[in-house]
Amino acid sequence: MASLKDRIKEFILSKKGVDSAQVDRLFKDSRTVEQFKRSLQERGILQEEEYCSFLSKELGLAYLDLNSFKFDKSNADIISQQLALQYKVFPVSKANNIITLATADPLDILVLDDLRFKLSSDIEMVLSPASQINQALSRLYKEEEKEERFLDLLDDKSLEDASVVEEGSESKGGYDMVAEGSKPPIVRVVDLVVTEALNRRASDIHIEPEEERVRVRYRVDGVLHEIFILPKKNQNAIVARLKIMSGLNITETRIPQDGRFKVRLGRKEVDFRVSSLPTKYGEKFVLRALDKSNLSIGLSKLGFSAGPQELFEKALERPFGIILVTGPTGSGKSTTLYSIVNDLNTPERNMITIEEPVEYQVEGISQIQVNSEIGLSFASCLRAVLRQSPDVIMVGEIRDSETADIAIKASLTGELILSTLHTNDSVGAISRLIDMGIEPFLLASSLIITSAQRLCRKTCPKCRTSYKVSKKVLDKLGLRDENLEFYVGKGCDYCGGTGYHGREAILEVLLVDDKIRNMITKRANEDTIIKYARENLKFKTLREDALDKCFQGITTLEEVFRVT
Repeated sequence: MASLKDRIKEFILSKKGVDSAQVDRLFKDSRTVEQFKRSLQERGILQEEEYCSFLSKELGLAYLDLNSFKFDKSNADIISQQLALQYKVFPVSKANNIITLATADPLDILVLDDLRFKLSSDIEMVLSPASQINQALSRLYKEEEKEERFLDLLDDKSLEDASVVEEGSESKGGYDMVAEGSKPPIVRVVDLVVTEALNRRASDIHIEPEEERVRVRYRVDGVLHEIFILPKKNQNAIVARLKIMSGLNITETRIPQDGRFKVRLGRKEVDFRVSSLPTKYGEKFVLRALDKSNLSIGLSKLGFSAGPQELFEKALERPFGIILVTGPTGSGKSTTLYSIVNDLNTPERNMITIEEPVEYQVEGISQIQVNSEIGLSFASCLRAVLRQSPDVIMVGEIRDSETADIAIKASLTGELILSTLHTNDSVGAISRLIDMGIEPFLLASSLIITSAQRLCRKTCPKCRTSYKVSKKVLDKLGLRDENLEFYVGKGCDYCGGTGYHGREAILEVLLVDDKIRNMITKRANEDTIIKYARENLKFKTLREDALDKCFQGITTLEEVFRVT
């Protein structure tokens, strides 16, 4: 029987004027139904409503046009706003302990299992386009509530202990960030946005101008949450305040700018890295919080599983060579490298870092910030650093063949090189470097370890509870034990109703031994290397490491699928 992905392809090819060669190419490049659908939609080959109508017939699910669906405030009582936004479902009705929800992705069986457990009800799904669900949720959980909550918080006297040091300020002590009644309202608005982000453990603040409003979102534990809606009329004043704080050019609105400022909240000091970007409706700002108190000192405090940590510790015993940490943006690569640097930081070693930008200042280490505008690139910095008799060099990222070549050759002449690379898995780093033009025999001689990393949210310890999943989910995971227990957070005040609190790294580590060096030299394929590493080097994939943490109750099954 043809798979759903095959049937979607047949449906698309049955339409008039479709480029069959393009569809075939997208079909081959997509691993999942979701990837194939997204690729078709991005190219305008498949419309969202059209896909939902097709899926409705294929799966025998009712199709609901939410644009014409009449609902009132009582729908918001069916499920909480947090759950609706988290799982991207719209509450349609509740009758006889059966809750009907509209979804755009009925193929995600984990969502159905989680909601059934968290709501203690039977769940029925109907199909609606994702855009309609988002619009309906926005209407149901009124945005005015966010504005009212923001105005209430403006009067919160707990903000009085905060202080800020603007970029370029000569004052070491800073000045009061909020002094009751003595500052203009816009200053208090921006100060509140920053302070509330720190109170909520946010890693990023997104201030995004739209046609009729300014949206404020916080990234907490790696996931964005819409927190406030600010009036459009205050947009220019908010932008001006952010630029003054960050040392940006207040008159320039046409090009991206970067700056930073520092906030002191009680005894805690947090640096904020600021990026502005021109958009259709004004300048968007992203403020990244760099909290030194959250920086784990040493590998032992990162929460790695025992296997990966043991492999890393073995690698650090080597006096020279190259250690690579790979993964997408925001996967914790820099934190891992800083932790390794802190482990190696002794008076006997000359340690130098090359970064863009320098995120954390570490005592006892020379740190260089790359500046491409004046020709200070990773490659040119690395050349200069090699004349400084270094023992350990941390290169923020290997982006090009020149940097890769210098780093590999430096690691063969007595230096220990630490760096990051953007690849999906640990073994893929080998292919990536060879594609960059590195000779396999040089790579084989220098590479000590390569790892892939992701961050998964930790189950809230205050509201964590166990449950069992359906046989379908177990089959998808390749597990046979139907008595296996998994854990999920139901949501409480401690975790802000999300069921998660904090994040932890999952790791896939490939320790390079003589056999793998020989394979690299002979350009062996990735599957051959992985098979050998599994049998001889305690190699586990990201999915397997994540599942181990899932069985321990550290994270949830939903997170395992989300990050791996």
